[in-house]
Amino acid sequence: MEVSYEKKENILIVKIIGEIDHHSSNILRAQTDAQLDNINGKHLLFCFQQVTFMDSAGIGVILGRYKRVQSLGGRIAIACAGERVLEILRISALTKIIPSFSSKEDALRYLEGGKLK
Repeated sequence: MEVSYEKKENILIVKIIGEIDHHSSNILRAQTDAQLDNINGKHLLFCFQQVTFMDSAGIGVILGRYKRVQSLGGRIAIACAGERVLEILRISALTKIIPSFSSKEDALRYLEGGKLK
């Protein structure tokens, strides 16, 4: 798994390439939390365009970051997830609490205060 981080105002954008599993989830969790602290981030965007696999450990990372961002009064979103990952998000019911967008731009508009369509 490769992860890169980008800051846009008070939004932390997390771009992930590869698999999110029990081996990589602890690294993703720790790095994402550290980046949120470093930039004083309030909102979080996971870009999943190049995620090829995700298991329950990945769900745990997302849910934990959701709780953290909520405690800051922020929003979280997912962008560009492929069908396999979207199905996992649907089965786990994460799509009921975390909106998923087909584009990064739509997700950023939502995080910047826009309404869900």
